[in-house]
Amino acid sequence: MKNTSATFKSAKESNEKLSMLTAYDYSTAKLMDEAGINGILVGDSLGNVILGYEDTISVTMEDMIHHARAVARGAKNALVVVDMPFMSYQTSVYDAVKNAGRLMKEGRAGAVKLEGGKEVSEAINAITNAGIPVMAHLGLTPQSINAFGGFKVQGKSEEAAKKLLEDAKEIEKAGAFALVLECVPEKLAKLITESISIPTIGIGAGKYCDGQILVYQDMLGMFSDFTPKFVKKYADIGSVMKEAFKQYHNEINKGVFPSSENTYKIDDEVIEKLY
Repeated sequence: MKNTSATFKSAKESNEKLSMLTAYDYSTAKLMDEAGINGILVGDSLGNVILGYEDTISVTMEDMIHHARAVARGAKNALVVVDMPFMSYQTSVYDAVKNAGRLMKEGRAGAVKLEGGKEVSEAINAITNAGIPVMAHLGLTPQSINAFGGFKVQGKSEEAAKKLLEDAKEIEKAGAFALVLECVPEKLAKLITESISIPTIGIGAGKYCDGQILVYQDMLGMFSDFTPKFVKKYADIGSVMKEAFKQYHNEINKGVFPSSENTYKIDDEVIEKLY
């Protein structure tokens, strides 16, 4: 069954948990889709895990569109959500709607995601009024990492917790169909989840969210630069890949690869006539 913004909402009503992962290419998206993952986020995390940037700030609209297209080709049933990169929606409501439209039209997204609370509610409302589903994002929002002063858990004080709860309600009112909660204390995430009718997708926000999302390179042990506390490694694919690369390198040096079973043959008579 095709996952959409509507099926995400109905999943919460039916108390069905939602699974999401990030992906940035066709083959990975296809594998996730075949595994039954509900939603695939083409995250601006591609800046870190694909392009090698220190943060997500440098990611462009062209980067997002390029990778979104590839993922959309591989995902037949999963909802493809695409991040709106830094400064593609903060400058004006007009820019927000225009760039969200580009991600849908050129990137073949099923929905877009943007970061922020009450301050982006006008943009969320305008984008949804244009017929584009919006997933919101609160808590540790990576595009604001410089303002936060680093990767820190959000909403721990009474004032900060109250603001997150109020922002969640504002986002719902603005028309968002779902909300990502990142690096939020579990009890606060539970309260927010119970206080709004749209599904919450947690990443470092505990088990009471309506769904979960992880960066796939993190959960497969493929990205070793930094591993957050909330990540669970389901496999150590990074070590398997590295070992295979080493074996390939060594077999080439020793003349083991390619062997006869990896090569094509030709009649000796044909070769003799070429001399």
